[in-house]
Amino acid sequence: MLVLSLATLLLFRQLTFSATDNCEVCVGFLHRLYGRLTSAHTELTPALVEEELLQACTVAQGKEARLCYYLGASTDAATRVIASVSRPLAFHVPVEKICQRLSSSDTQICELRYEPQLKDLSSDGLKKLRVVELRNILASWGEECRGCLEKHEFVSLIQEKAPLHAHTMEL
Repeated sequence: MLVLSLATLLLFRQLTFSATDNCEVCVGFLHRLYGRLTSAHTELTPALVEEELLQACTVAQGKEARLCYYLGASTDAATRVIASVSRPLAFHVPVEKICQRLSSSDTQICELRYEPQLKDLSSDGLKKLRVVELRNILASWGEECRGCLEKHEFVSLIQEKAPLHAHTMEL
């Protein structure tokens, strides 16, 4: 009987860990938000957390902007479930648990993944990528290669613009 209950507990723990691993955008975004809140304020209220969440979502880009849309924190969102984030954060509920609860109501929240980070900016590393991937890199930076027809043109533009956008990627 003891072995069966221990096995059940271990299985439940594994399911809990795998659920939080899947919510990388939600966990990452809410961890940064919680860190900013706790460093700037000694006492958190749901209204304060909601206000900070809305401000963070106005500057969010990419997958984090999509998360804000799912939470209802963006201006074009169809629903609002901000309270299911602001209240638990105000009461210091772990971010992983909040994302797990959100995923039970909307599975799209935990399906969001960050784009893989570009680490090799050498000419050889960039030449291994497809043109579509090179365009996506430029688009994520808000850049566009006008008049580029060949891969080496995209590569040279990325290498030229990389120092301007080094803060958005891990080198």
